[in-house]
Amino acid sequence: MSLWHLAQLNIARSRAPLDSPALADFVAALAPINALAEQSPGFVWRLQSPAGNSMAVRMLDDERLIVNLTVWESLETLRAFVYRGAHTEVMRQRRKWFESMLEAYAVLWWLPAGRVPTVEEAEQKLTLLRREGPSPEAFTFKQSYPAPSAPSG
Repeated sequence: MSLWHLAQLNIARSRAPLDSPALADFVAALAPINALAEQSPGFVWRLQSPAGNSMAVRMLDDERLIVNLTVWESLETLRAFVYRGAHTEVMRQRRKWFESMLEAYAVLWWLPAGRVPTVEEAEQKLTLLRREGPSPEAFTFKQSYPAPSAPSG
């Protein structure tokens, strides 16, 4: 069993309000995709409200940002979920629902197994990635880093 898990944050700025017809297909896909994630090998945790989603979470002082924050056992298990299976169909349609973002909108980082990240921590990691580029503290799928060799305090 690993001493580390992988946290991931991705955000998207919606083209319209969540309750609009323009986002109806996206909203309809949320519950099935979340259920698929939770049943996927390596899934550990996801941010959600009592209603079962994270659509009410706000970040970076932007009311139109949609936040997805999850924890996985490894980079490989997260990658398998994101780039294989039903999730890829949702990703293909993202331009229909979300604006293109000029800055980084996804960040990965290692955290001790058993700990879940906070929204504030996720925002700090994304800000670090945007400011300094990929590093062992905040990285991307394209430029990733291995888990640390020993837990931090």
